[in-house]
Amino acid sequence: MKFNRQSTATDSPTSPAEDFCQQGKAHCEAGDFKLGLQAFDQAIALNPSHCPAHNNRGNVLCQLKRYAEALAAYDRATALSPSYHEAWFNRGQLLTDMGAYGNALESYEQAIRFKPDPMYLHAREDIWLKKKLVTA
Repeated sequence: MKFNRQSTATDSPTSPAEDFCQQGKAHCEAGDFKLGLQAFDQAIALNPSHCPAHNNRGNVLCQLKRYAEALAAYDRATALSPSYHEAWFNRGQLLTDMGAYGNALESYEQAIRFKPDPMYLHAREDIWLKKKLVTA
């Protein structure tokens, strides 16, 4: 999962919420996921509608193997911004890892709907292979 650096229209690149989001990303890239989570939580406390913070929070929770919380974070990001394709993709990755292929496919379809990125298309096609392997 890729930690998202993109800010939203409601946050300038120098907003306090965005600053905490960037700090969280730096902590995660250094392998300190607990500090990263704290920074994303601070960003959300400052701006509860900061979608990148929710998305990145989901990513760090996956790293910490807190999957139910990660799914809730992705759900929050997509509820706040239904066109937030990065969160849809990350949600799909988590659901794929959990073996929830039907739900993963729906998440990938949403990501592709908003941005037909080749990585998203490949992930969607990979579901079909995984489903075939599971049923074989």
